This record gives sequence, structure tokens and C-alpha cells, in this order.
Amino acid sequence: MPSIYLISHFKHARSQLMDTIWGIDLGGTKIEGVVLRAGDAEGGSAPLCRIRVDTEASAGYRHIIDQFSNLIGLMAKEVGHRPKHIGIAHPGSIDPATQKMKNSNALCLNDQPFHRDLETALDLEVRMANDANCFALAEATFGAAKGAPTVFGVIMGTGVGGGVVIDGKVLNGCQGIGGEWGHNILIPDGPQCYCGKRGCVEQIISGPATESYYSSLTGKQLKMKEILALADAGQDKAARETIDRLVTYFGRAITYVINILDPHVVVLGGGLSNISRLYTDSLDEIRRNIFNTSLQTKIVQNNMGDSAGVFGATML
Repeated sequence: MPSIYLISHFKHARSQLMDTIWGIDLGGTKIEGVVLRAGDAEGGSAPLCRIRVDTEASAGYRHIIDQFSNLIGLMAKEVGHRPKHIGIAHPGSIDPATQKMKNSNALCLNDQPFHRDLETALDLEVRMANDANCFALAEATFGAAKGAPTVFGVIMGTGVGGGVVIDGKVLNGCQGIGGEWGHNILIPDGPQCYCGKRGCVEQIISGPATESYYSSLTGKQLKMKEILALADAGQDKAARETIDRLVTYFGRAITYVINILDPHVVVLGGGLSNISRLYTDSLDEIRRNIFNTSLQTKIVQNNMGDSAGVFGATML
């Protein structure tokens, strides 16, 4: 049996008396579902229920489909009814031409008709969007970028992704790759990326890439938290150099986005969003490279944590 994590719930009798909206966030290790009162799309009250199950992606594509069915069954048991439709945040994107998944780091999803297969298995209407888009949508609607006309949401953790929200709507783009700044070339002939290119943003400023750079300087294998602690304490020159490099290249990479999109707010999420220097020291690098005499775009930390993706999914 998969591991199940019941985060919160509400009494069945009351939930049956109100309309609800449902969202699910598919992650690499967990699939999280949430049910909200329909009137809470703008935030406010606690969810009626939040439940997580293990993704278990190593068991394959069909197993992930089964885990969605299991999760919705558990959610329906908690709130007393099944949904008519549901929003789902997922890694990668759906190719508009083939309607198949692409660019997902959950590799078993790629080249699969994931949307169609989910609707068939779940027997309900499914609306889907990239997880970074859902993060951006949630933060733009009731998070750190609430009310901003144009928002660029950044995910910096194991990978580097992004999502664009304009006037409260996700911009998917012609090819379904809107916001994918993590696979622009930042250092020509840099480290090899799984996408086939070299020197992608993701291979320079993601968590694993930063850990790898520190290891190249010292021969030591440390986690990001350890490297950051050493840098902050001034105890390790290599750690300081590693974080300096991360901050500089983040500023340089996000400048390209600002020059093209000119967002009112850039909101950061993911594990690396807790690095305070990204909101201070990187601004000098942005100002040096931006095509403007001053920097008006706000660079802010998320205020919804890892909940943003699943709450953004409910809004689909």
C-alpha cells in the first residue's frame, strides 16, 4: 500500500452542503490533492481536506495514473462527494500539436497522452497546466504578487522552471513552453543538460548544479544548506565563491526574462528561494544588464511555500 498523508479534513456533512473546487499537484516524490470551498478561490479559509500519496514514479506511467485514482477516492471519502472537474499541476508541458507530454523530468510521462488517459481513468473533466505556471498563478492571485498585472514565477530547486501570468491568466504559449527560462543557454559549452544542450540556466543555478560547482572547487560533497551555512559564517572561501556565483548568474539569467517580458513582479519559489542574497545582491547584476535606466521590477519571495502549486491547480 502506498504511504498516505492526511494533512487536513472537514466534516462530511458540512462539505456536502457547499460547492467545492479540487486541485492536484504531481511532484517527483508525492502527489498532493486539496479541496476548497468554491468561494475560497481568492484564499482565506482552511482547505476542506489536503491529502498526499507517494508518486512512486519508478513503478511506471500506469502506476501514476492509478495513484491519481487512489488519491481522488481518498479525497472523496473525506469530503463526502466526487468532483465534476479537477485542475492538475504537472511537470513538463503538453505539446499542442500532439497532445502528448514533453519536457517532463518525470521521464515516464513524456510522449504519453497524459491528459486523455487521466480523463478516461478518472471519468471527469481535467484541466492541466505546468507546475511552475500553477505556482505563478497562485502567487499572482493570493500570494506575494497579488494584484500585479504581469507576474513571472520562478521555481529554483532541483530544477529551474518558470511560469507567466498576465492579468490573472496563465500564458502557455504557442508550443506550450511559455516561461521555460531554465533551458536558455547561460554559459556556452557549459555543463551538459538532460535536454540535450550545454550550459542551460538549470545546469548553472539549480541546487544540484550549485552543489556540483562547490564540489569542483573542494572535492567535497555537501548539500546546499551546508554550503550556504558555511558561506554565511565566512568560514569557507569556496562556499562564499559558490554562493557569489549563484547570485551573479541568477541576476544575469533573470535579466533576459525582464528585458523580454518586463514583469511587474518576479516571485521566487523552490528550495533556493530561501537564499536572502537573491533579493538583494542580485539586484546589482540586474541593474547592470537591464535595458533601462533603473530597475522597477520587484523580486520577491513566495508566501505560499510548497502549497502554491496545488492551490494554483484548483484555479484552473
